[in-house]
Amino acid sequence: MKTYIGKKALLVVSFGTSFGKTRAKTIDQIEKDLAEAFPDYQMYRAWTSKMIIAKILRRDGIKIPTVKEAVEQMLADGVSEILVQPTHLVNGIENDQMKEDIRSYESAFASVSFGEPLLSSTEDQEKAIQAVMEEFTELTEEQALVFMGHGTTRYANSVYAALDYMMKDLGYSNAFLGTVEAYPSLDTLLKKVGELRPGKVLLAPFMVVAGDHAICDMSGEDEDSWRSRFEAAGFTVECVMKGLGEYPGIRKLYIEHAKAAESGL
Repeated sequence: MKTYIGKKALLVVSFGTSFGKTRAKTIDQIEKDLAEAFPDYQMYRAWTSKMIIAKILRRDGIKIPTVKEAVEQMLADGVSEILVQPTHLVNGIENDQMKEDIRSYESAFASVSFGEPLLSSTEDQEKAIQAVMEEFTELTEEQALVFMGHGTTRYANSVYAALDYMMKDLGYSNAFLGTVEAYPSLDTLLKKVGELRPGKVLLAPFMVVAGDHAICDMSGEDEDSWRSRFEAAGFTVECVMKGLGEYPGIRKLYIEHAKAAESGL
């Protein structure tokens, strides 16, 4: 077994997903890239969704640790320095709770550092847009690209409207971003896309994984799904089932955040 000098650990915290295929291409790949970027750190994983953790254990017999369980394991392993990198998009409820859980153990460690969520600054937002749009180079002027974000009731939700505006400002006039649970809403998107009158609408998740929201709320057969609503409005729709964790530029941004936290920037 490899000896980790200084007993340093990198804890990667995700919301989690019960969909194995998207997990392998997103959360697992983010963790792999981070492990390669931090070879002197012992890697640990934690998920914040206790519901998904319970489902995975019940269905697959796989135990994914909660944040507190991961921290307790690090203590048992003799870790003294923790670097935490969340795969969360914004400083929302999940990220706040994660920090609170870890800080309750803070006195037991020599140091605890937190990397920022993906979209924590204006610079982050621009880099994220460019990283995603690099994957849609074949998008034509006759098409509209509509991203589905999750949304939050917290103040951090303003980032989604900012991203939608920034896409236009960066020259992507036919790209839109809305949310499942907040603003901009699907109704707002239907109105804005309708004004553009594209020949085809591409729907893609603006979430780390292409999980339940992408499968059900975005591309599902239900009449209230985004695909069904756009089709009912007269558009030809194609769904791109690709989570943000599949984009190399997005994974690179998480590494940048972890490096910044490590160096105390």
